[in-house]
Amino acid sequence: MDAVNGTNDTGGGTGPAPGLIPAATAPGLIPAGSTPGPATAGSTPGPIPAGSAPVHAPGAADGTSADAGTPAPAGANRTSGRSVITGLWGRIEQQDFRSRVRGVLLGSALGDALGAPLAGLSLDAVRAAHGPDGLSGPAPAHGRRGRVTAATQLTLFTVDGLIRAHVRRDTGAWHPPTDLHRAYRRWAATQHDWGPDERRKDNGWLAQEEWLYARRGPERACLTGFADEVLGTLDEPKNPTARDAAAASRSAPFGLLVGWEPSLVLQLSVECAAQSHGHPSASLSAGAVAVIIHGLIRGDSLDAAVQRALGLLGARPGHQPVTDALQRALAAVTQGQPGAEAVEALAPGEEGDAEHALAVAVYCALVAEDVSHGLRLAVNHGGDSVAAGAVCGALLGALHGETALPAAWITELEGRATLLEISDDFALEMTQGPSLHNATRAAPGWLTRYPPL
Repeated sequence: MDAVNGTNDTGGGTGPAPGLIPAATAPGLIPAGSTPGPATAGSTPGPIPAGSAPVHAPGAADGTSADAGTPAPAGANRTSGRSVITGLWGRIEQQDFRSRVRGVLLGSALGDALGAPLAGLSLDAVRAAHGPDGLSGPAPAHGRRGRVTAATQLTLFTVDGLIRAHVRRDTGAWHPPTDLHRAYRRWAATQHDWGPDERRKDNGWLAQEEWLYARRGPERACLTGFADEVLGTLDEPKNPTARDAAAASRSAPFGLLVGWEPSLVLQLSVECAAQSHGHPSASLSAGAVAVIIHGLIRGDSLDAAVQRALGLLGARPGHQPVTDALQRALAAVTQGQPGAEAVEALAPGEEGDAEHALAVAVYCALVAEDVSHGLRLAVNHGGDSVAAGAVCGALLGALHGETALPAAWITELEGRATLLEISDDFALEMTQGPSLHNATRAAPGWLTRYPPL
């Protein structure tokens, strides 16, 4: 069932500081409509009526104010590692949020680009090519250093789809899975067209970026999943046997929806993963990435965010491979010195399975001395280096913000200007949405960038 309409529609940083996340009443986050009941760890959300608001219910289990319409007093309290939401978006709150959005998107792209030269290599082959310690920094792939793959391309279009969903809310067409599917269809055009088609009225600015019109190792499930207008759903997913990590590596932006309940973030990300990857291991790994990022952005430690993900995943059919992988990642932290052998042990069997890339990414983020150390660990192994690097980079970017990312690597990153631009647009939409568009008026420039079509 669909998370929003209840139908099968086919249409040098530091850790997060408490008190920097807006209240559920923050502008731009909450569509008008009814409020779903409180979510608790391990619960499975039911279908949500059309127009309902993904907001914190009064007395919600995650520690929000008992009165969701009244901001709590300034100064965050902590309950079981979960932030009590305090106040509306102020200047500091907006700056912190923007830094973490940039950190997630830039960090994911850095991990993607770092892993790209190692795609398909065994650990022995990695060491033969780059020395006993493996790859130590950006190396050429797809023609030059810093080139990103389809993982970053799809992540950009995920953000584009989420912004469009908020813009389209004003038209009464609040169905985020459809908006994400349309965004991924725009990505699919970049994989077979020579360049932007000026005749398409729904392109917006992102699909006009010519550098995106290049094939960078997209998984077959993505190409077939977004090849037509048919929307895959949880009841009828696309590619039900596809269990690679491509859906997980594009799903970090769902975690940036800080005004949503964690259970709804999970539901939306899993539904959108099923549009190309129908195997539960793939779709639930994507949901786990989103929920963990969501916890980090809201002030949880990484360990606490993983624990919350485990609780939410536990009620889902087919969760065992994913929850087992996360448990292995947590246990490995205390089982010896971090290194390539420890990473390899987290990915037994088929190297491309999504849950294995997820486990590697979480483990490397947990033991990372800094961002560059974590990313090097995440890519120097015989598994899916691109997906593990991208997810690990997103986790570390959410934890520490953009200023903790290795500056020398950023200078060579392909698409950096686009990543920064869409990061800032997302932060602007989340914090200032009503001043950009509402039911009676809209900023023309914004609708040109994100046409509600």
